[in-house]
Amino acid sequence: MVVLSDLSQGSSSSSSTHGHRYDVFLSFRGLDTRNSFTAYLHKALMDANIATFLDDEEIEIGDDLKPELQSAIKACRASVIVLSMNYASSTWCLDELVLILEQRMTSNHVVFPIFYHVEPTDVRKQQSSFGDAMAKHREKMEAETDANKRSKWSQKIASWKKALREVADLRGKDVNGRRETEFIEEIVKDIYSRLCISSRRPLPQIFGMDNSIEFLTSWLKDASSHTADILTILGMGGIGKTSLAKYVYLSHFRDFDTSSFIEDISRRCNEKLNGLIDLQKELCADILKPSLLQVADASTYTSMINNAVSSKKVFLVLDDIDNLDQLNALLGSNGFHAGSKIIITTKDAWLTESCELFKMRLKPKHATHELKGLSYIQSQQLFCFHAFRSYSPKVGYEEVSEKLVKYCEGHPMALKILGRSLYNRDIAYWEGYIKEIKKENCSPINNVLRMSFDSLSFKNDKELFKHLACFFVGMDRDVTETILKACDIETRSGITNLIDKCLLNIEWNNKLMMHQLLQEMGRFVVREESPEKPWKRSRLWCHEESFKVLKQKKGKGNLLGLALDMQMIEKEKSHSSFELKTDAMSNMVNLMLLQLNYVHINGSYENLPKELRWLCMHGFPLKSVPSDLPMENLVALDMSYSNIESFGNGYKYPRLQKRQKLDGLCLKDKSLFGSLKVLNLSFSHKLRSLGGFDELPALERLILTNCTGLFEVCDSIGECVELVHIDMSYCNKLEKLPKSLGMLKKVKTLLLDGCNLGESRIRIAHMDSSNNICTNKLTSSSFVLEAIPNDSKFFVISLPSLLVTLSLKDNNLSAESFPVDFSCLSMLKKLYLDENPLVSLPYCVRSLPRLEILSMINCYMLKSLEHPPHTLRKLFLFSDHKPSLRKILFDPKMSPLTFFINNKMFPAPSLEIEGMIKIQPMASVEKKVLHCLGWTNLDISNERRLRTDVEHYWPTGLQESEIQMYYEFGIFSTIYEGEEMPSWITDRSTGPSMLFTIPSSPKKLRGLNLCYVQSPLFHDVNQSLKVVDNGFFYLPTVTIDNITKNRTWTYDHYIDIVNVSGDSLIVLSHWMFGMNEMEDGDHITLTVGSNQVIKECGVSLVYDDDGEEKEDVLGYYKSWNHIIGGDLTGFQSTTGKYDLTIKKFFAFGFDDISIFSGDEIHFRAFSQQKSSIPEGLRLG
Repeated sequence: MVVLSDLSQGSSSSSSTHGHRYDVFLSFRGLDTRNSFTAYLHKALMDANIATFLDDEEIEIGDDLKPELQSAIKACRASVIVLSMNYASSTWCLDELVLILEQRMTSNHVVFPIFYHVEPTDVRKQQSSFGDAMAKHREKMEAETDANKRSKWSQKIASWKKALREVADLRGKDVNGRRETEFIEEIVKDIYSRLCISSRRPLPQIFGMDNSIEFLTSWLKDASSHTADILTILGMGGIGKTSLAKYVYLSHFRDFDTSSFIEDISRRCNEKLNGLIDLQKELCADILKPSLLQVADASTYTSMINNAVSSKKVFLVLDDIDNLDQLNALLGSNGFHAGSKIIITTKDAWLTESCELFKMRLKPKHATHELKGLSYIQSQQLFCFHAFRSYSPKVGYEEVSEKLVKYCEGHPMALKILGRSLYNRDIAYWEGYIKEIKKENCSPINNVLRMSFDSLSFKNDKELFKHLACFFVGMDRDVTETILKACDIETRSGITNLIDKCLLNIEWNNKLMMHQLLQEMGRFVVREESPEKPWKRSRLWCHEESFKVLKQKKGKGNLLGLALDMQMIEKEKSHSSFELKTDAMSNMVNLMLLQLNYVHINGSYENLPKELRWLCMHGFPLKSVPSDLPMENLVALDMSYSNIESFGNGYKYPRLQKRQKLDGLCLKDKSLFGSLKVLNLSFSHKLRSLGGFDELPALERLILTNCTGLFEVCDSIGECVELVHIDMSYCNKLEKLPKSLGMLKKVKTLLLDGCNLGESRIRIAHMDSSNNICTNKLTSSSFVLEAIPNDSKFFVISLPSLLVTLSLKDNNLSAESFPVDFSCLSMLKKLYLDENPLVSLPYCVRSLPRLEILSMINCYMLKSLEHPPHTLRKLFLFSDHKPSLRKILFDPKMSPLTFFINNKMFPAPSLEIEGMIKIQPMASVEKKVLHCLGWTNLDISNERRLRTDVEHYWPTGLQESEIQMYYEFGIFSTIYEGEEMPSWITDRSTGPSMLFTIPSSPKKLRGLNLCYVQSPLFHDVNQSLKVVDNGFFYLPTVTIDNITKNRTWTYDHYIDIVNVSGDSLIVLSHWMFGMNEMEDGDHITLTVGSNQVIKECGVSLVYDDDGEEKEDVLGYYKSWNHIIGGDLTGFQSTTGKYDLTIKKFFAFGFDDISIFSGDEIHFRAFSQQKSSIPEGLRLG
C-alpha cells in the first residue's frame, strides 16, 4: 500500500510520525486525581509537546475494559501509571495495568509508575487500600453463580495481583514529601528524555515503500546476531535510498545506546578538501561525549570512532558512500559492539564487503536491500500528488499523465521533479514539455544519474556503457559480449562494474536491462559530443537522425555504431523516400555496429564498412545473403524476419525427387564467414533449408526460432565444433534433426520447444563414429533420443551429453515418451518440460545428477511430482488451467528449494506437498493419530460436506469435499459445521481472546488443542455489522503469544473461505508445542482474528500417555522441517515472532513471478537432524 503524507517542517511533532498515535497513556483513578494531580500532569505533558491520551469518561460501564482504551494503550509509546489510594478498586484501572505491562514485554512500551501518596510495599503485597480492594473483588467472584463467569473472575484476579507485584518492582517515583509542581516538572523531563522528544524530526515523505520499511524494521529488530549487522541499501541515484534510510532511522534510533545519521557523504567529501574530517567530527560528536580536543588528522578520528563503537550498541547510517576511503574512515577496522546496526546507502554494490571490517576474523553479518522503483499505480499517485495535489489525474490530463509516468519507469525523483514542473500548467504546455525532455534530458535528474557514470574508473567501462545505452538494451548478455569483445571492449569485468554501480542489471532471461532514464543519460553523454551535428558523434541511435545522415551521405570515420529501423520512422512519410544507397556508408570506415532493420537499400553491398562486427538486418528483402557482403570481420549476423529461403551451399535435400543444388550463398572463400560466431535467422518463415556449416568454423550460437518453413538442417552442423547454443524452437516442420548434433562436444544449450515430437517413444542409443545407431551401448560423448512417430517413420534426435540446458516445451510428450534413464546427461542443470500432457514426473528425470532447475509450467494433466533430483533448487509449476496436482514428494536429502507456484495448481479438497502441507479426509486418518492429538469423540459425520477455497477465487472457485484434516507448520486442523466445541476443550472464553497459564504437570507436554466457534462472514457498513452471505466464513488469523518466553506465532490457515449450510463453523486445531515453546508456568494469550465474529474460543493441553510409546505415531509429521520447534527462519518477522502462512513459500497469481520481496524461504521438506524417514512413517 502506498503511504502518502504531507508533513511540513513546522508540523507538530506528534508521536504519529514514529508509528504511534500518542506518546503517553495516563492510567489513573479519576475519583482520586482527575481534577488535581492528573489534570496538572496532563497539561504539563501537552505543553511539552508530548502527545498524551487521557480518558474523559467519569463513569465505568461494564466489567471489561472498553476497546477504545485498549486501542489507546497499544497506540502509545509509554504509560504513566498514577497509583493512588483507590486505584485497585477500579477493574478498569487494573485491566489497564495488565495490558500496559503486556505491552512493556512485547513492544518496548515504556512504563513510568508514580506512587501518589501510597507505599510501593502496599502495592506489591496488596496491603492497606490495595488489600481491601482485592478482597472486594474476591467477594464479587465468590458471589457469582455462573461457573464460566466465576472462572473468568478468578483468572482476572490472578493477573491483577501479578501486575501489581510487577509494577511495584519497577523503578517509580514517589510524591511523598515533594512539592507537586516540582514533582510534575521532574516527571515531564524524564519522559522528555526517555522518549527522545527533543530529537524528534518530521519523517520524510515515503511513497510505495511499505515492503522496504517492513524489511528494514524486521532487520533492525532481529537480535539473533552475535556480531554487528550491516545492511547495504543499493540502487540508482534518486531511487529513494536516502529517504528510506532516514525514515527508518528516525523511527528507531531511540532504541539504541547512541546513534548517528551522516548524510550526503559523497557530495560533502567532493566539495571540501577536509570534508571527510568534518564527517568524522560529526560522527564523533553524535556517539561520544563532548570534547574540547581539536583533531586535524583523519586517522586520529578513526581511532576515536573505533574506541567508541566497540563499547556500546550503535545505530549508524552512512548515506551515499562512493569510495572505500570514506567507508574505512567512518567505520574503522576494529569492529562494532554486538547488536549494533549499520545502514549504508550507495550506488556501488562492491564497496561494503571490501572495507576493513570484512577483513577481520569475525566478520559482520551483511545483508543487501536493492530498491528497484515504484509500481505503476504508486508512480501515478506520486506524480499526481505533485502535479495536481491529488492522487489521480485531472479530467483531460489522463493521457499526458500516463505518458510521463511510463517515461519515469517508477523513478521517484523523476516523478517528483516532473510533477512539480507541470503543476498548474495547461495541456499544451504539458505536450510541449514531453517533447523537450526527450531531447534535452531533464537537468536535475540527469545530474543525479550522471554521478554514477562519472564515477566509473576506466575509459573501457564508460565506452561500454555508451555502447549498451545506444544499441544493446534488451539483448542477450552472451551475444552482446561476443559482439563487443570483437570491438576491443573488455566486457566481463566491464559489465560487472556497471552492475555494481547500479547502471545495469541482468534479467532472469539473461537480457541486459537498463532503466530508461539511465539509458537516456548515456545517450545524452554521446549527444554532447556534437549536439547540433549528429554525423560528428560516435554513435547514432535516433532513427530519424540516422536516416538523415544516410540520406545526405554525411557519415564519416568517427562513427562507431549506427541504428536505423524504418518501422520506427513516422508512418505518414512516403515509403518511396525511404530507399537508401549502400554508398552512403562508404566513408564510415570505422563503423563496427550497424542495424538496418526493414530498410530498402540499393547498390553494391561491398560498399558497407569492412570493419563491421555486428550486422542486424531484420526484414531483409532478398532470398539469399548477397555474395558481396563484407564478412571478414563479422562476428554476429542477425537476419530475423527476413525473406531468405536458404542459407549455405549445396547438399542433399530428401524432399526433392532429384539431387539439385539449392539456391543460396555459394561460398568461394572458406574464410568469408570465418569470424562469424552468432547467426540469427529467427522468424524467417520462408527459410526451407540450412547448410554450409563447414564454412562456419567459429559459429557459437545458432538461433532459428519460429522458422516455421524449415524442414531440414544439414549434417554438416557437426563441423561447427565451437557451437555452444542451438535454438530450433517452433521449427515445427522439421522432418529430422541432423545425426551429427550429438557429436558436438561444446553445446551447452539446446532448445527444441514446439518441434512436434508428438507421442514419440524416446530411448537412449549409442552413436558410433560412422553415425550408425547401436542401442545396446552408451557413450560419454552423446546419446540419442529415438523417436518413432505414429506413422512409424523412423528418425533419431541425437543430443550432446554435455548439455547444461535442455528445453522440450510444448511437444505433446507424455511420461511414456521418455527413456528409463537420463543419467548420461550428467551436466544438465536446467530442464524445461512446460506445456506437455504429463501426468507425473518422468522417471528418468530423477536420475539427473546435477539438475537445479525444473520447469513444468502449464502441464495441465500433472497429478503428481514424486522425488525430483535432490540437487533441485528451483521448481516452476505455474498453471493457467483447472487444478489437477495432488501430490509432491521429495528426497529427504534434498537441497534447499525455491518454489515458483500459483494457487491454480492446488485444489483445496485434496493436496499433499511433502514438508509443506498435507490434506486428507478425516475418515482416512488413523485412530491412533487422532488419539495422539487428543481428538476423541468428534461429532463429524462422513456424510457432512463443505466447500472451501484459497484466496482470489471466492466464491467461484469453491470446491466441495468431505471433512478434511489439514497439516502445516506442525499444526493439525479440521473445519466443520457446528455450534458446540468438543467437551474436552476445558478452558473456554466468550469472544475472540483468552489468557491462561500452563499448569504444573509431571507429564511431558505434547501439544495444545485450540478451538473456536465462528459466525458467518460479516461486513462493516457505516460502523454496523451486517451479514454478507449466510453460510460463508472467512477464516481468521490465529495468534498464540507466550508472554513468558517472548515468542509469538501468528497462523493463517491454508484455506481462506469456507461455505457450509449452517450458521456456525467450528475450527479445531492441534499445535505441536514442545518444552522449548511452552512449559509449566508460562503465561499464554490467544487471539482469534481482529474483525471476525468469534462466539467462543477455548484450549486444552495434551500430555504424553503414561508409559513409553511403542512407536512415535506422529514421527513422520515431526520430521518435517518447517514446523513449530523446527526451522522457521524464513517466517520470523522479528525476534521471537513468526508469521506462519503457506503463501510465503511461493507466489500466488500470475503477474508476480518474483516470489519474495525480502528474505527468500529456502524450502526443505525434512529436518536435516534426521538423516532419513523411518520406514512406514511416510504416509501415502
